[in-house]
Amino acid sequence: MATKGKFVLGKGLGALIPKPSIAEPPSERESSRAEEVGGGRSANIAEIEIEKIKPNPYQPRMDFDQQALDELKQSIAEKGLVQPITVRRGRDGAYQLISGERRVRAAREAGLARIPAYIIEVKADEEMLELALIENLQREHLNPVEVAISYQRLINECSFTQEEVAQKVSKDRTTVTNFLRLLKLPSQIQQSMRKGEVSMGHARALINLPSEKTQLRVWRRIQRNGLSVRQVEEIVRRIGTPAMAKPKSAEPASAVLEGSTLVLENFASRLRYILGTKVKIHPKEDGKGEIVIEYYSDEDLGRILDLFSIIEKQS
Repeated sequence: MATKGKFVLGKGLGALIPKPSIAEPPSERESSRAEEVGGGRSANIAEIEIEKIKPNPYQPRMDFDQQALDELKQSIAEKGLVQPITVRRGRDGAYQLISGERRVRAAREAGLARIPAYIIEVKADEEMLELALIENLQREHLNPVEVAISYQRLINECSFTQEEVAQKVSKDRTTVTNFLRLLKLPSQIQQSMRKGEVSMGHARALINLPSEKTQLRVWRRIQRNGLSVRQVEEIVRRIGTPAMAKPKSAEPASAVLEGSTLVLENFASRLRYILGTKVKIHPKEDGKGEIVIEYYSDEDLGRILDLFSIIEKQS
């Protein structure tokens, strides 16, 4: 950090040329060195009083894990705050936080009075929103739902396209699209992701299920049985494939002739194809009968019930 006072002669030309001074608010020691932050902006570095830092109204982080905060607090207490936060100047000598709320909270709990910060010029609130979201996406460890919500806010409130969002956050457009799809899942599953109960891999598999009811059913099985992503993908494949495929030479159900063994066998074959399990039809003399559907485990029964849920919704 630059210090005030007289410049002393010493060896070398550098000692004869004073470093430029920068206007600074009272009690703040601001460096003349500029570094780049999000969006290619240059920012001065200063040590600022932690009590002058105001919250970020555009904070994308919704969940703060106390154990992670405690670990960060311990690290700051031992080594100091290595990564500066990012702020903009507010009124009355205060600063408005752009990114680094976890660091501010941990530093406050560790008893620090001052912390290093990048100070940048941001005039419009719309510009503040864009910068806050992008800075947090690039610097903070957000959970998948927080990332998805941030991408959606950039689209809705900053009028970005998915391609522009991808460029701003240095990601592929496909990555942005995959995150945005998470917001189509039921709120229970989104909350489960935020808590770390299910991974983004689980969620991406669940998205491919045709109904919210089926998504929740499989999600509950993930929690109950601790299913891996690969297991969930297999369940989704088994649920989805029969519903989308149809035999090329399938006859309409109205073509079933009473008492015809050949037609009944053809009908049973179609049911086996759709349900993915053994199906038998037992006709009776009075024109009635029964259909027997076999299953081989609780998981297989759940899959068959999911199929009936799809059929019920489409009927």
